[in-house]
Amino acid sequence: MSLGTTMSSQPVSATTGNPDMESIARRQRIQDVFFHRITQAFSLLVLVALLGIIVSLFINAWPTFQKFGVGFVWRVEWDIINEEFGAAIAIVGTLASASIALLIAVPLAFGIALFLTETCPVWLRRPLGTAVELLAAVPSIIYGMFGLFVFAPLFADYFQMPVQKMLGGMPLVGFLFGGSTNGFGILAAGIVLAFMVLPFIAAVMRDVFEIVPPILRESAYGLGCTTWEVVRRVVLPYTQKGVIGGIMLGLGRALGETMAVTFVIGNANRMPTSLFSPGTSIASTLANEFGEAADFHLSTLFALGFLLFVITFIVLSAAKIMLLRAEKAKGL
Repeated sequence: MSLGTTMSSQPVSATTGNPDMESIARRQRIQDVFFHRITQAFSLLVLVALLGIIVSLFINAWPTFQKFGVGFVWRVEWDIINEEFGAAIAIVGTLASASIALLIAVPLAFGIALFLTETCPVWLRRPLGTAVELLAAVPSIIYGMFGLFVFAPLFADYFQMPVQKMLGGMPLVGFLFGGSTNGFGILAAGIVLAFMVLPFIAAVMRDVFEIVPPILRESAYGLGCTTWEVVRRVVLPYTQKGVIGGIMLGLGRALGETMAVTFVIGNANRMPTSLFSPGTSIASTLANEFGEAADFHLSTLFALGFLLFVITFIVLSAAKIMLLRAEKAKGL
């Protein structure tokens, strides 16, 4: 018998025509379809919840937008008795405090993440990393109490008063340091927010820095690069999305933070004229007035909540567009 005849007499496949294997394959296909539909439903549930929040906020805020129109955004009045409201003061306070927080927190978080991943001794990395993560778990009310009872008195005695004496009379920048020196205000709120968002941004940056393949670092060091050159030319380009994502995560918390800001911002419904001036934010206004609001006042607070959602959406969209343009410029 020839070799060709011998090979042709063997079965083509061990599973062909096997009912058990066919049933297993059919069951696996059903499981895959079921798993796909379940995960798809979970994803759509998040989208439905998001749309539900937007719609409910807009419906409750509609009387305010119907009365004031788009001008509600830049009106500065806040008269509960006469029902004359505007969102400009709260919006300015929100953006100012969040911007100050990011200006302080982002460089510090970058330095912490860089130290933990590039220059920190191995035996110290885990304790420091755990400490950063524990700071992120501290409730916001604790930061608020710290800001009110510990930070504000020290800030007034050892920063506001000396800085106002030194820079308050200078041209061009002196107006930034005017106002009362009682430890409260926009700058104090921004610094407390920086304490809060710092561990979030640092933890995300540390995690994304750690995913850079070691061979890329070793190749750069082998070419004679310094540590800073490795970070600037290798680590940061490789982790650009993660770094910006961490910053946006911190910004999202800074924009929506309530209790910590309420304790130290001053809660004054007037436009801030300096960094030391008391002010208010959207979140602190909601926290202070929501419990006693009714009728049109309540609708106005819903309008502020809707505007906070819109501001957050615009910020995140701008970050996404910036990432897409950066990737397009690099030819990705």
